[in-house]
Amino acid sequence: MPKLSKKLLDGSFRFPPEMDLPAYPDNLPERVIQFGEGNFLRAFVDWMFHRLNNSGQWGGRVVVVQPIADGLAGRLNEQDGLYTLALRGLQDGQPTEDLSLIGVISRALSAYAQWDEVLKCAENPTIEYLISNTTEAGISHDPQDGPGLAPPVSFPGKVTMYLYRRFSHFGGDPGKGMTIIPCELIDRNGDVLKKVVLQYAAEWKLPAAFAAWVEKSNLFLNTLVDRVVTGYPKDEAAAFAARLGYEDGLLDTGERFHLWVIEGPARVAEKLPFTRIGLNVIWTDDMTPYRTRKVRVLNGAHTSAVPASFLYGLDTVGEMMDDEVTGRFVREAVYEEIIPACGLDKDMLKSFADAVVERFRNPYIRHYLISILLNSASKFKNRVLPSILDHQERFGTLPRRLTFSLAALLAVYKDGRINGAVMDARRSKGRFEMRDDLFVLEALAAAWAKYDGTAAGARAVTVAVLADTAIWGRDLNKTAGMTDAVAGYLHGICRDGMAAALAAVLAG
Repeated sequence: MPKLSKKLLDGSFRFPPEMDLPAYPDNLPERVIQFGEGNFLRAFVDWMFHRLNNSGQWGGRVVVVQPIADGLAGRLNEQDGLYTLALRGLQDGQPTEDLSLIGVISRALSAYAQWDEVLKCAENPTIEYLISNTTEAGISHDPQDGPGLAPPVSFPGKVTMYLYRRFSHFGGDPGKGMTIIPCELIDRNGDVLKKVVLQYAAEWKLPAAFAAWVEKSNLFLNTLVDRVVTGYPKDEAAAFAARLGYEDGLLDTGERFHLWVIEGPARVAEKLPFTRIGLNVIWTDDMTPYRTRKVRVLNGAHTSAVPASFLYGLDTVGEMMDDEVTGRFVREAVYEEIIPACGLDKDMLKSFADAVVERFRNPYIRHYLISILLNSASKFKNRVLPSILDHQERFGTLPRRLTFSLAALLAVYKDGRINGAVMDARRSKGRFEMRDDLFVLEALAAAWAKYDGTAAGARAVTVAVLADTAIWGRDLNKTAGMTDAVAGYLHGICRDGMAAALAAVLAG
């Protein structure tokens, strides 16, 4: 069986008829430098540029930089930048797959083995966009970094020297600034990256004119990205190869849903016409409502429903959605409590929620509840607690399902014992390992240590945990009705079990 390479595109090889093949030449100019060669960017941004090229409305290629010492640059070059992408999910309730051969990557460079080649890209006037996804921790300042390193250690350090090479090569020409579009999952990622670049410019004593050029001639755009990318399907690789007729070591998989919110000017949207070809890209001058929508509806649905579903005995999001009881709990929490509390356009929120429910039911993705439980306390504080508090402020009542979800979260830690940096815990289905910030584990373990099985004991646990400002940022006992409601739900869970407690809360 042949391996994937440009040789297969000479016309003699027969690709599956349903496959979306590159309909553009491989000598298009490089217009994007991309820091990050992993599964996500290849299934998200590079797929979008591939679609633009096939539509005939762009005409460019992407040079990819492997920003860490080990990565996929070598394998990308062995396959001439080609890889297969399978996007799978539900459409109108039916399993659907989109299969593409992505050919938009021109070459891959290792920042550690080919730093000079990376910097030479800064001298190319056609490369005007910089895309990145170097993990959430990637956009941070490293005091040990320096301009003489080849390359600088941090991603912002690499960007600083890349921009400095461009500034120097073009003599500070304001027309040669870059449009920088980071995809890291931090709030206002473009603003954060710009701040660190300017910090390095000052610390490294680069010319003041360079800092001014960075500030005035380069666009750092804030973004929000959303697509579940499951990467290389190890268990299905042989079946894919048999179906495709070739081997692809970079085969990538993900869900069909995609969303890219970009806070940027209309002139950039015109030059990158994603929306013109029907991609779910939103250009806006304020991404705050879209971030709120994602955090409250998508992330909030996960965080609020998973503790109860896990203690109920389920293991995956798909099982949670398919179960009559937990599936109803998710839907009611989203449509009857989260959406009304948000204060945003209800039609927009409902449309997004409909897509979220369909995504949760995707049969191709096994999203384990135990992985969603990671760092649950901080997730609940940021994703669910605002909906609870907003609901009370707007309607004068606590939302019963979301309030119950807080009790369910406390119950997850009930029989846990701290073992190093994790907690050995137990549910009716057996033991599991709970991972959270150590101070959270210690606080919950201390609260549960005095539980005596009574309603008063459940209330004591509730009061102790809700009072912990280090966890919640406030004393939640001061929220009207919160202590009584959570304590009552928690006692019901401990006394009757999760199934009975869920049935009671759903009954109202």
